[in-house]
Formats: sequence, C-alpha cells, structure tokens
Amino acid sequence: MNENINRKKLKVVSLFDGIATGRLALERAGFEVEKYIAFEIDEKPIQIALKNFPDIQEMGSVVNADFSKYKGFDLLMFGSPCQDLSSQNPNGKGLDGNKSGLFFEAVRALKEIQPKYFLMENVASMKLKDRNKISEILGVEPILIDSKTLSAQGRRRLYWTNIPNVKQPENKGLTLKDIIQPTEENVYKCKWELWNGTENERFIGTIDHGGFEKEKRIQNLNFPSTCLTTFCRTFYLYEGKIHKVSPVECERLQTLPDNYTEGISKTARLTAIGNGWTCDIIAHILKSMVF
Repeated sequence: MNENINRKKLKVVSLFDGIATGRLALERAGFEVEKYIAFEIDEKPIQIALKNFPDIQEMGSVVNADFSKYKGFDLLMFGSPCQDLSSQNPNGKGLDGNKSGLFFEAVRALKEIQPKYFLMENVASMKLKDRNKISEILGVEPILIDSKTLSAQGRRRLYWTNIPNVKQPENKGLTLKDIIQPTEENVYKCKWELWNGTENERFIGTIDHGGFEKEKRIQNLNFPSTCLTTFCRTFYLYEGKIHKVSPVECERLQTLPDNYTEGISKTARLTAIGNGWTCDIIAHILKSMVF
C-alpha cells in the first residue's frame, strides 16, 4: 500500500491541464484530492478530463486569471506550451514566443498561489539560454528524466520542482512489443521497404509518406518507441504488415489506461495524447511529496 494513502486531501491547481494526466498521476501516487482546479482552453481535452474526473473545476484560460483565490493550495503543476522551445521548430522564439511565453503566466500563478510544491515539465531539447532562464526564475535546476524508464516510449523531458529527493526511476525495460495491440484497423497501407542487417537497431526500414524524415521510419518492436508527437506517427512491422500506432497503443505509451481518451475523434485523441504527460513519470515525482 502506498504510504501517502489516507493523508490529507490535496488542493491542486493545474495549468495547461489537457486531459488531466496530473489528476490521474496524483491518484496513482496515492494521494486523495479535495479540489483540482484546471486551466485549459481546448474543448476536446476538457471533455476527456471531465469524463474521467467529473469533479474537476475547469477554469479556461490562464491569461489574466486571478490565481490569488487559490493562495495556499498544496500543489501547482504545469507543462507550459513547448512549440517555441522545441528543437522540432527551428524558427521558435523560445520564451519570447507567443505560446511558450505563457510560461510567465505560470510564474505569476506561482507567485500568487504560493503553493507548498510546484512541478513544471517541458522539452529537454530547448536551447540552453531558455533552460537557464527558467531555472533562474523558478530557483531550481531541472531533473532530466526519460519516459522510457517507466514506459515503452523514449521521451526526454525536463522537470523543475521543489519536491525533495526526487530520484531517477528504476528502468522497467519496456519495449514496443510490450504494448502493441495489432488490428486490421491500424494497418497502414503504403509502400515500404526494410533495410538489411538492422535486427539489432532501433529502426528497420522506411515507409513512403509525407512528413518529417524521422517520422517515416519503421520501428523495431524490441526497442522503445520514439517520442510521440501530436501526429503520433509511429510505425511498426507485424506479421508482414505495417501498422500505425492506434489511440489505445498511444495511451499505453503514455501509461494511460486503455480508452482513457475515448469519446472524441481519433485525430483529436492522438493530438491530446501526444500533447500530454507520461503519467507514471509524473506519479513517480509526486510520490516524493510529504505533508
């Protein structure tokens, strides 16, 4: 039994909440929640969040929000938008960009709420100047954790937190083979070819379709998946057919329950999952909170 069970019920604010992975992570970490205040503007993720946790209080945009009414809450969580920070966007303006600049709304929330604990997540591929600026503002250095330690997905992320004694997770050694659920529905009809001598390498071939070059690679089932994006273009070979990961497989890559995002379109599900957190990584960090 988790040692946190039956301790105080937490009051939590989650910014850019998406599909409420933070709420699910708190549950997995053994904490009960008294109030969960979520700020999110995308209708589809809000729908999924409320389907799974009807008691969530959805508050809309962080811009100009009055966070002072939550002063003294136990935890503030946020993964501010990464579009201007990620190396996937060579033209990104970093923290000066319109989307990633929303980080400063989170900083305002931190000052107004003054929670006991905070947790921020963002991409590990950001420029050093942005990483250093975030660290200076938050007053802590980030912890680099790769989701492949607890999931079947490689996903390097930086976590800034004042939660003490957060250690690296013990690697479970999961691979794509552990989470696939091949069906005819997710067979991807396209031209493809295998490379020679790649049985022991992460990629075994390529497919013929548009998009980034690295999104055209056929992945080896004996390795973790590459990082999910909002397009979820992960392909694998199974019984002579190319499969594109399904929403359920993507949920498993993010350590979500099967069909957690069911109820919206397939495209919306894939986008929401790709935008979200790896739940078990967040739960691992939150387990170190002491009240």
